[in-house]
Amino acid sequence: MHKNHIAPAMLQTKQHYKILDGLRGIAALAVVTFHFMEWVYTDPKENFIGHGFLAVDFFFCLSGFVIGYAYDDRIAKMGVLEFFKSRIIRLHPLVVAGSVLGLLAFLFDPFGGHPELYDTGKIILAFLCSILLIPFPLIADRSFNLFSFNAPAWSLFWEYAANIVYAFVLYRVRRGYLLLLTLLSAVAICFVAYRSGNLVGGWSGPTFWDGGARISYSFLAGLLVYRYNYIIKNKLGFIGIALLLFLAFIMPSSSWNWLTEPLVVLFYFPLMIALGAGAVLTTGLEKICVFLGKISYPLYMTHYAVLWMFGNYYASHKPGTVQLALIIIAALIMLVGAAYLVMVIYDIPVRKYLTHKRSKSFAKQETTAV
Repeated sequence: MHKNHIAPAMLQTKQHYKILDGLRGIAALAVVTFHFMEWVYTDPKENFIGHGFLAVDFFFCLSGFVIGYAYDDRIAKMGVLEFFKSRIIRLHPLVVAGSVLGLLAFLFDPFGGHPELYDTGKIILAFLCSILLIPFPLIADRSFNLFSFNAPAWSLFWEYAANIVYAFVLYRVRRGYLLLLTLLSAVAICFVAYRSGNLVGGWSGPTFWDGGARISYSFLAGLLVYRYNYIIKNKLGFIGIALLLFLAFIMPSSSWNWLTEPLVVLFYFPLMIALGAGAVLTTGLEKICVFLGKISYPLYMTHYAVLWMFGNYYASHKPGTVQLALIIIAALIMLVGAAYLVMVIYDIPVRKYLTHKRSKSFAKQETTAV
């Protein structure tokens, strides 16, 4: 068989660490809640979940661990092209969905927004850049996000970048060199935090390279946890580790953010991965972890369309505290339901279709090779 021909079995995903899946869901809920609350409390010190944005750094660290676990022992056989196909099939359908929903929210927001200020050509260009993950901070009404119609896509841009570096370099790198790269990235994280006073950057043009520092360290740290087998056997279970993870997101903001945030990213999140991979999941919580894991990515990639409408509603209507609390709670529940529907109706069928086409392609290759 030709070395570039690979059996469809090589494309099968490995068994998941279900507690880590559950933690990914907790992090997704935290970042969505943070996005609501930052409209209400522009001062992070007043925001009870003012560090919810650090969920992205947890995602990056978890991604490094999962990519190492899933592909370290088979990417050489798969080849770089097939690895990229796997990642695109997994990630990109929701990049498109988030962009479409964001465009619709921009054009038909009942509470505000000014699409009439932008000519059709600019809107189309911004939309195409959003679908293709090309950073293009164009629209003022979207705070000059790198991706005008789906702000969270900035982290997917860096996720793709990390996957490319992994495929060409990192999977071959020995552990000692990997450790050195991680230490250099830690210096970059500390520099960014000290210069900016925090680690909230990466989503906008001026803070673009902050995102590079954030993905570099956390992805490498997650990969290190896997490569060195830093898995800590424990009896904390999903609930215990989820509570520990949530503490990072509700950590108070202060003038010491430049120090506390890097400490969480450098040490605490890799520890959470090590504990999550080593904990035992009780049978009763298995379905919850699986559900949280499945809806985490759809929730993250589709929620921001509603966020802009909420922000415009909040700015124009100034709802009271009780009304605001009810709106946010209802919106969170609705967004989880919507994410589930997007997953079932769109994401899973599209990925199955693309995977099926791939498998048929492999079958043809095998027949030709024989």
